[in-house]
Amino acid sequence: MWSPRILETTRLITGFATKPSGDNYLEAMKSQKRFPFLFAGAALLGMWAAASPALAQQPDPQQPPPPKTDPPSSSEKNNKDKKQDEPPGGTVGKSKLEKETGTVNDRIFEVLPNYGTVENANALPPLSTGQKFRIATASVFDWGAYPFNGALSAIAQARNDPKEWGQGWDAYGKRFGANFADNSIGTYMTVAVFPSLFREDPRYYQMGKGGFWRRSYHAVNRLFVTRTDSGATHFNYSESIGNAAAAALSNLYHVPSDRTASRNATTFAFLIVYDGLANGMKEFWPDIRRKVFRKNTP
Repeated sequence: MWSPRILETTRLITGFATKPSGDNYLEAMKSQKRFPFLFAGAALLGMWAAASPALAQQPDPQQPPPPKTDPPSSSEKNNKDKKQDEPPGGTVGKSKLEKETGTVNDRIFEVLPNYGTVENANALPPLSTGQKFRIATASVFDWGAYPFNGALSAIAQARNDPKEWGQGWDAYGKRFGANFADNSIGTYMTVAVFPSLFREDPRYYQMGKGGFWRRSYHAVNRLFVTRTDSGATHFNYSESIGNAAAAALSNLYHVPSDRTASRNATTFAFLIVYDGLANGMKEFWPDIRRKVFRKNTP
């Protein structure tokens, strides 16, 4: 027997207002079987409609935090500090002394030391007294200074000068010591001692450009005019007084017959001429290096 609830459901789904019979009965049964599925679909549709506003109001998912970058290593910090500490200038050498002083030891003919030379720069921070003595020490005890003094001693040996020392290895050793002392004392006096007293800049600033005679004049002129620590220019007291002091001190180790005014004047002149030739080589060596040795950098 049909219950009132089933009849009402049948009427709503199939449109039959009375008890179904025959074909209508079969159709009603099919509709009754579809009812659970229709009900489930309607329930799901209602749940989705109710949940949609809530989903729409949810905040966007939180963005992942940016990846953490590792702090710079100590070596990177040291390299950055070194670059900041380096003085402004042009070509600078690789050693600590060269970087601190803005110079480059561009060895002349790949052998002779060339400390205190400034390439491609017009102005640098002043040198401290310690830096001036370090440049002098590097020049005096550079390995290239030993064959140079050895060659001068060989020439003196061949001339038997002075005669009191005679010949033999013992005499050659004395001549080597005298030449080494002459050049070393002269270097310390003109690069460190008197530049510190007179506050002069002992570095050689290359002109680098211009004609041969103009640059040659610049090299010779540096013997008489130099820069000061403040950036001005004045007479090169260190060159003249320093070499005169070196010539006077040489009387302590030269033979008695050489302790004369003429020999002191000769030593003084030799040191001045030597420094002038050194300035000329410092000025033109980069050109020789590029054109003869095909090297654009030291």
